[in-house]
Amino acid sequence: ASGGRVEGSCSFARSDRPPSQRALLSYVNLGPALLRAVVCCVCKPHQQRAARDSPPPAPRLITMRELVNDQIFELKKLWKNKRLLMHQALNLAMIVFSALMIWKGLMFLTKSESPVVVVLSGSMEPAFQRGDILFLNNQANPVRVGEVVVFKIKDRDIPIVHRVMKVHEKASGDVELLTKGDNNRVDDRGLYAPGQLWLSREDILGRAVGTLRYVGMVTIILNDYPALKYVLVSIMGLFVLTNKEEA
Repeated sequence: ASGGRVEGSCSFARSDRPPSQRALLSYVNLGPALLRAVVCCVCKPHQQRAARDSPPPAPRLITMRELVNDQIFELKKLWKNKRLLMHQALNLAMIVFSALMIWKGLMFLTKSESPVVVVLSGSMEPAFQRGDILFLNNQANPVRVGEVVVFKIKDRDIPIVHRVMKVHEKASGDVELLTKGDNNRVDDRGLYAPGQLWLSREDILGRAVGTLRYVGMVTIILNDYPALKYVLVSIMGLFVLTNKEEA
C-alpha cells in the first residue's frame, strides 16, 4: 500500500507540472544524447583518418627453424597419407617432364642440340660477359664472317663461344670456318683437336641470336660447387612435395 502511495504521488507530481517545465526537462534529458552525437560526428572522421594514415602492422618473419620444422611436419603428414604422397610425386614428375618437353621443343625449333648456353669465360669480352646466357639458332642458313657461333671440339665436353674470322667455301659445297675470341690475341687453332686447322659446318651448334646479361652466373656457381647443385635440387623437390594446394 505504501508503495502505491509513493508511485501515485510521483505520477501526480509529474503530470501536475506545467507544459513549459515538462518541455524544459525533455530538452535537458536530450542534451547528453545530442552532445554524444555531435562528438561522434566530429571525432569519427579524425579516427578514421588516423587509422588510415597509421602504418600497417609489420608482417611476422618466419625463422629458418620454424621453416624447417614446418617442412618436417608436412613430410610426416605426407608419409602417412599415401594417396597425397602419390599426388605430389606426380606433380613433381609433371614439372620435370614439362621442362624436358620445353627443352626438346627448343631443340626442334632451333635445330640445335644446345639451344641455350652460358658464357663461362671472358674470351668474348666486351661483346659478351662471363655469365651471359646465349640463345642459339642452327638453321641451314650459311654462316658468315663476324657472326658469333658456338662450336664443339672432339673429346671436349664444354662447347666454345667465339666469333667467325674466316669462311672458306669449297666447290663441293663444304664450308670451313676459322674462329677467334674477341678478347684473344690469336685464333682458335690451338684449341681445335690435334691436326685440325678448320671447323666444319657439323661442328657448329648454332649462332647467337639473343642474350640475357649475367643471368647464367647461377649456373657457373653451381658448376663450381657441385654439392650446392644437389642441395638446391633437393630443396626444390622438397618444396614441391610439401606444397599446400589452396582450395
